[in-house]
Amino acid sequence: MKQCDVVVIGAGIAGASMASALAVDHSVVLLEREDTPGYHTTGRSAALFTPTYGPPQIRALTRASQAFFDAPSPDFTSVPLVRQRDVLLLARTDQRASLEAAADPLSNETSIEWVEGDRLQALHPLLRPGYADCGVLNRDSADIDVDAVLAAWLRRFRARGGELQVHAEVTGLRRVGERWQLRTPNGTLSATWVVNAAGAWADAVARLAGAEGVGVVPKRRTVAVIASPLELGDARALPVAIDVDEQFFLKPEAGRLLVSPADATPSSPTDARPEEWDIAVGIERVQRAFALDVTRVESAWAGLRCFVPDGLPVVGPDPTVPGFFWLCGQGGYGIQTALAMAALGAALLRRDPLPEHLVAEGVDAAALRPGR
Repeated sequence: MKQCDVVVIGAGIAGASMASALAVDHSVVLLEREDTPGYHTTGRSAALFTPTYGPPQIRALTRASQAFFDAPSPDFTSVPLVRQRDVLLLARTDQRASLEAAADPLSNETSIEWVEGDRLQALHPLLRPGYADCGVLNRDSADIDVDAVLAAWLRRFRARGGELQVHAEVTGLRRVGERWQLRTPNGTLSATWVVNAAGAWADAVARLAGAEGVGVVPKRRTVAVIASPLELGDARALPVAIDVDEQFFLKPEAGRLLVSPADATPSSPTDARPEEWDIAVGIERVQRAFALDVTRVESAWAGLRCFVPDGLPVVGPDPTVPGFFWLCGQGGYGIQTALAMAALGAALLRRDPLPEHLVAEGVDAAALRPGR
């Protein structure tokens, strides 16, 4: 039986970053049920860093992660992790009140600009004249190289002595004395702590441990790839366009356009697949807003974003089951908050004070704890 301090279940961005943070002073084994890390949610992200996106605690976690993305340390990666990309939040005349409500909490952000009229058309030349009444432009956003981020976390984890096991679904989990025993196809592990970073399967892992679930609901989001009518250079300059009520988004990507109906359909934990209806709805909505004539979908995929009822992540030790630690419920914010979430989780597991950069940005551990 292999002995270690911590087993982290799930090698997506949450599990990989937490495992790396803990491997500084713990022996850590990272388990992934699939044949490659990041197969489910992480590998299907829309890959956008937006510090003004989400409720206050999400924005605090994102701000606390921003320096890491903007200027990663040379020992972490030698490639840029982000590339600046404007985000344009759009509203029709009947949605103006929704946009005003969304913009109000961000009124002190210097990167935010309210735009109307011809300025909208200048910002996004594909926008159909007369479709949008107003918009909010955010210049503090960026595309994220998710593959590079995950690969760098895993390299750092291994460099710190961590062990990654794939094809390692946890099929048994029980408390024996002061330690956990975990059964996988690769054998049995013994650990003091189990970190539940299993994403859509987080509640199922909790049941194996005898813990009460936190109400994780996986929600499917669909993305289709279509051709862009613009030259490559022009497409790179386009902002990401998002409907204020999240009815669609349109994102330039590698000379193509990513189209989504911004769906959030509750799902069982599964290998999500795109539904033809959702693809059609997304295309219909963006064609209504933009001068696009979509005759062919080049490819499509779907991923699961996982939420708990209050929409905030769950980070911290289980209130009733010793040695069981939660790290789940990141919703659509998991990539951009990963650094801060890992720092928060590692501090809570070690029973250390919260790192100063988290406190400075207003991260509140009590607002994110399980059982809140």
